[in-house]
Amino acid sequence: MQSSQPYAALRPLLPPGTEPYIESLLGRQPCAVRLARPRRTKLGDHRPPGRGRGEHRISINDDLNPYAFLTTLLHEIAHVATWERHERHRPRYGRRVRPHGPEWQAEFAGLVEPVVALGVLPDDVTAALGRTLVRPAAATCSDRELLLALGRYDQVAPGLVRVEEIATGGWFRLASGAMFRAGRTLRTRRQCFAAGSGAEYRVHCLARVEPIDPPVSGPAGRRSRAGSGRCG
Repeated sequence: MQSSQPYAALRPLLPPGTEPYIESLLGRQPCAVRLARPRRTKLGDHRPPGRGRGEHRISINDDLNPYAFLTTLLHEIAHVATWERHERHRPRYGRRVRPHGPEWQAEFAGLVEPVVALGVLPDDVTAALGRTLVRPAAATCSDRELLLALGRYDQVAPGLVRVEEIATGGWFRLASGAMFRAGRTLRTRRQCFAAGSGAEYRVHCLARVEPIDPPVSGPAGRRSRAGSGRCG
C-alpha cells in the first residue's frame, strides 16, 4: 500500500475488527491517506491522480471517533473506485459523473455491505449504515440519521449543545471563538449572523457549539450580505 500515512498509524483510528478489511481496500489501488487538522466544512476529501501524481489522495480529519473515521474513509474510497471505473478512461468531452451520483452510490453501498456483515459495530451505527444500502443517495453529510448515530461516540466537552437546540435569536460561540446569532433552519443547516458584522453564514444543525449571552456590542441581527460562507 502506498500511503502518506503508514497503515500502522491508521489502525488505532479504526473500530476493532475492521482493520483487515480496510487494509485490503487500500491495497487494491495506490492511494495516499493523510490525516488533516479538523475542518469546519468537511470530514474528508478525495483528489484523483493528476499534475504529475499517479496516485489518489485522501485526507480525513484527525479528530473523528472510530466509527466516523471508518465511514468517512469508506466514503472517500468510494470516490476513488468511482473515478477508476468511470473517469479514468472517459473521453475528453464525455459526460462527467456527479460527485454523489448513482455511480458513487453504488460503489459506496458495495463498500459498506461487508462492514455491516462483520457484525463488529454498535447496533445504532450498523442500523444507520444498513439503511445506506437501501438508499445510498442519502449517504453524505446530509444524512441526519447517520450523523446522529456517529455523533453519539464523539467526546463532547461539557456545556456544548447542537446548533439545532439554540432558540431562534439565541447566541452561540464556535470553538474558534466566533460568535453568532441563530436564525431559521434551512434543511440541514442553520442560518446565523456574525457578531459585529451581521454577515450571514450557515452552520450545520448537528454542529456542537457553546450557548452564550448576547454580546453587549452585538448587532441587531441585520443581514449585511447574503454570505455563501459556511462554518461548523
